Amino acid sequence: MTRKIIIDCDPGQDDAVALLLAFAANSELEVVGVTTVAGNVPLELTERNARLMCDIAGRDDVDVYAGCSRPLVRSLITAEKVHGRTGIDPLQIRQPSRPLKSQHAVDFIVDSLLSTEDGPITLVPTGPLTNIAMAIVKEPAILDAVDKIVLMGGAMREAGNHSPSAEFNMLVDPHAAHVVFECGTPIIAMGLDVTHQVLSTPDRIERIRALGSEAAVATADMLEFYNRHDMEKYGMHGGPLHDPCTVAWLLKPELFKSKRCNVAVETTSELTAGHTAVDFWGISGRPENAEWVYEADAAGFYDLLVEYLERYSR
Repeated sequence: MTRKIIIDCDPGQDDAVALLLAFAANSELEVVGVTTVAGNVPLELTERNARLMCDIAGRDDVDVYAGCSRPLVRSLITAEKVHGRTGIDPLQIRQPSRPLKSQHAVDFIVDSLLSTEDGPITLVPTGPLTNIAMAIVKEPAILDAVDKIVLMGGAMREAGNHSPSAEFNMLVDPHAAHVVFECGTPIIAMGLDVTHQVLSTPDRIERIRALGSEAAVATADMLEFYNRHDMEKYGMHGGPLHDPCTVAWLLKPELFKSKRCNVAVETTSELTAGHTAVDFWGISGRPENAEWVYEADAAGFYDLLVEYLERYSR
C-alpha cells in the first residue's frame, strides 16, 4: 500500500537528496505536496530549491508551497556556511519550471489533513518545525489525520552541531519543536546520534555518480560540496547525511534501531536553547512521546539510496 506523505523542508543539500529519494519511491510513497520553511537558507531560496528538485526528478505532478519565513519567536538563523549561498551549491541554478503554489504551506497542510478521505497522511519534516507547529496550533483537529511524524532533528550523545547543546533544526525554532513533541502524535525522531553514523564517503559518492542520471550526478555534486564543512569540523572520512534518513526509515525501517523515550526541548535558556533532553533510560518519569532512533545500518542505507536513485536511469 502506498503511504501518503507531506515533506516539509528547507533545502539544503541533504533536504534536496531526501526529496530526490522520496520522488524516486513513487510506488511506495505518494508525495501529496512539498512545503518549505526558512532554515538552512531563507524562504525564497528553500521554495526555489524544492521546485528545482521536482524538475530534476521529473515530478511535474508534485506541488510546492512556501510557508513561514521566520521562527515562531526567535530571529531566523541560517546556515550558508554549511550549504553555500544558494543552499544547494554547487548546482547550476535555473528558474524552475514548476510554479510555486499561491497557498500558504500551513494552510495547505491543514486543508490536506482535514480533507483526506483515503487514509491518514505522514508528515516528514526535515527542517525547523515552524510550519508543522503553526498548523497544529491553527487547527488541532488535523492530528486525527496524521499517521505519524517522521522528523530529522535533535541530538543526545552527539550534543549539538550549531551550538554546543543543539542540533540546527531544533535551535532555529525550539518553540515550534516543543509544540510538535508535545502534540501527542506518534513521532519518529532522527537526531544526530543516528545521522552521524551515515557518512557520505568518497567511495559512496562515486557509486552514486556512476549511475549517470541528472538526479544521481546532482546528488553526488551536492554531497561533495556539503561534505567539505563537516569533514573538516569532525575529522571524519565523509559527512553525515541527515535528512534522507527520514525517507529511508519510511522505505526500510529495519535499517534503524530505536527506543521509546520522552523528548523535551529547551526553550527558555539562551545558553542551551534547542537542546533535546532525551530521557533514554526513563529517569524523569515523563511520558514517552517519541521513538528515538539511535543506530543505523550505514551500508544498508547507501545500498537503498543507490537502489532508488538508479530508478532515474531507467
